[in-house]
Amino acid sequence: MTKIFNTRRRFIRFGTAGFLGLSTALVLSSCNPTTPQAEKSNTAINVSATSGIKTKVLRMGYQQAGDLVRVTGVLEKRLEPLGIKVEWAQFAQGPQLMEAMNVGKIDLGSVGETPPIFAQAAGADIVYVVGSRRTEKSGRGSAIAVPPDSPIKSIKDIKGQKVVFQKASASHYFIIRALEDVGLKPEDIQVLSIPNVEASSAFLEGKIPVWVTGDPHLARAEKLGKVRIIRTAEGLDTPGGYYIGRKQFAIDNPELLRIVIEEIDKIQRWAEANPKETAKLITPYQKLDPAVMDLVLSRRGYGLRAISPELIREQQRVADYFYKNGLLPKPINIQEAVLTPEQYAAITPTTISQK
Repeated sequence: MTKIFNTRRRFIRFGTAGFLGLSTALVLSSCNPTTPQAEKSNTAINVSATSGIKTKVLRMGYQQAGDLVRVTGVLEKRLEPLGIKVEWAQFAQGPQLMEAMNVGKIDLGSVGETPPIFAQAAGADIVYVVGSRRTEKSGRGSAIAVPPDSPIKSIKDIKGQKVVFQKASASHYFIIRALEDVGLKPEDIQVLSIPNVEASSAFLEGKIPVWVTGDPHLARAEKLGKVRIIRTAEGLDTPGGYYIGRKQFAIDNPELLRIVIEEIDKIQRWAEANPKETAKLITPYQKLDPAVMDLVLSRRGYGLRAISPELIREQQRVADYFYKNGLLPKPINIQEAVLTPEQYAAITPTTISQK
């Protein structure tokens, strides 16, 4: 087992989420030609609106789980009339995506609450662009899991065990909160930092005793009967995920961000109401069994949440928690990665939820 972990480890200095987004232009041609929102999405953009766009290239980062915005090419369709090219880069999880942003390789990407905290601690000049809406489904697709025949029955039983997850990812916050709830500390477990895409096969082969993971890897293991869930992340006191951007890019391109946010939120709302059609669109790119995809979508949260003082306070609480537990080298101020109220007003469509 040690050999497996040693060959698979790829430690990244700093943490997951990004998944859905799809222009209703595709909905018009493929799924629901009468959707009113779809028709609005294709409305010609007034040339004067491009005054808030200084780039000719939008470099998007996405995670291993996939991204409907990318596979459908809808941003390209929306932005091509403005002379803007969209480039995509794939990453195993949030920490890898944030590291790429830190060195200037991407402009915008979706991650969980934890990766931007570690990125900021490492000196990344980033900004919170928009949050993910929290729903009653939030946390259902993330779990602390063991093999079906494991003697481990509860969180208390993982004391002293090897626990696999990607450091500085959303799973990192999940596991230390779960440990605290039963009176344990981070040092009570042996942490092995391995991205989900690499850990998945080893877990399915019974070579990982405890795995902190999420969909689609979790759903696949469930459908194969290879996992027993000890605890899900439901009810976890987390603000959820975000779209994070390079700070200067966000300042220079408010109208571009407004278009992107509008499209992502609009189609997430459509996907929430049309799970079967959504599954048909995703499955060919995810290369997952339809039953696995159905499970993933059944517990997927949808919609975006505007950045607000309340949300920033929630994120600051998470950052302070990591520092308190000795997992950050210094305290960080989330406010330093926040735009002004006027700048948020410029990039946030009025349709975006405040909660």
